[in-house]
Amino acid sequence: MHVNAYAASSATSPLELTTIERRPVGPADVLIDIAYAGICHSDIHTIRGEWGEVPYPLTVGHEIVGTVAEVGADVTKYSVGDRVGVGCMVNSCRECENCRAGEEQYCLNGNIGTYGAVDRDGTVTQGGYSQKIVVDQDFVLRVPESIPYEKAAPLLCAGITTYSPLNHWNAGPGKKVAVVGLGGLGHMAVKIAHAMGAEVTVLSQTLSKKDDGLAMGADHYYATKDDETFTTLKNHFDLIVNTVSAPLELKKYLGLLTLNGTMVNVGAPPEPLPIQVFTLFTNRRSFAGSSIGGIRETQEMLDFCAEKGIAPEVEVISAEQINEAYERVLNSDVRYRFVIDAATFA
Repeated sequence: MHVNAYAASSATSPLELTTIERRPVGPADVLIDIAYAGICHSDIHTIRGEWGEVPYPLTVGHEIVGTVAEVGADVTKYSVGDRVGVGCMVNSCRECENCRAGEEQYCLNGNIGTYGAVDRDGTVTQGGYSQKIVVDQDFVLRVPESIPYEKAAPLLCAGITTYSPLNHWNAGPGKKVAVVGLGGLGHMAVKIAHAMGAEVTVLSQTLSKKDDGLAMGADHYYATKDDETFTTLKNHFDLIVNTVSAPLELKKYLGLLTLNGTMVNVGAPPEPLPIQVFTLFTNRRSFAGSSIGGIRETQEMLDFCAEKGIAPEVEVISAEQINEAYERVLNSDVRYRFVIDAATFA
């Protein structure tokens, strides 16, 4: 099966219209007609070779929503016409301790990413900047009807990437949560933490997005370019979720944590982040990382967002605007997630 897609042939080349091959629908597979695909900063890091070797040509995209077009003979979870989504992984070993615990994202044998990974048939996975995708039913999510279709795609990465640490570290009533950065990930973290009942503070370089942040549910908004911020908020937060993919002066941010507080990174800068260990000794602070969620938790997140009326802020673009959108993401010129209309791949 050959379908239209946008792919890059090198780290420096633009994404261009091409065709890619999708495997035949197997017994446990679901064929999805893609409706929308979100643009994640991870797509840009990957395409530009910033996270390691890339199997070019590559089609990226791991925020995918669409409609079931065909199901394999053994599929029981989905039917033709269902609204579904695909996130950052399309398979795992399913046998290791982590997979059995429903934490497939931490598969000890390595989960199979939606793009740029070696699939079970030996081919390289290709992502959602395309017309169709074939995925095992166990790695397909059900998208609730109440979530607007064009806004649902970013939940499959930005949504779960922020929901998972907020859920794990028990954000909720009585907890003070800071979100570093109000971008694609950060604005979802604010909405979700607020819906969980936490007291939410945005820490952004400037106050330029303050009105947006407060409208999304933040209780407080501070500029990190102002040194007074780090004095005012010293020893204050139970949890800090860092969503930015750039180096930070970690000592200053860790100093904002209260007793037993945790700073968790979900943004992934290519550069190493230096930590002064003595900063962790004070207040018995922790510095952690968090990936996406497992399939069970991702479905839980989708249902939570549907219940609470949460959806990303998106700008829908055509396929021809992808390269321009990449530059705008790098210049922080998007509020707050680009979503590609897959009809324009035709």
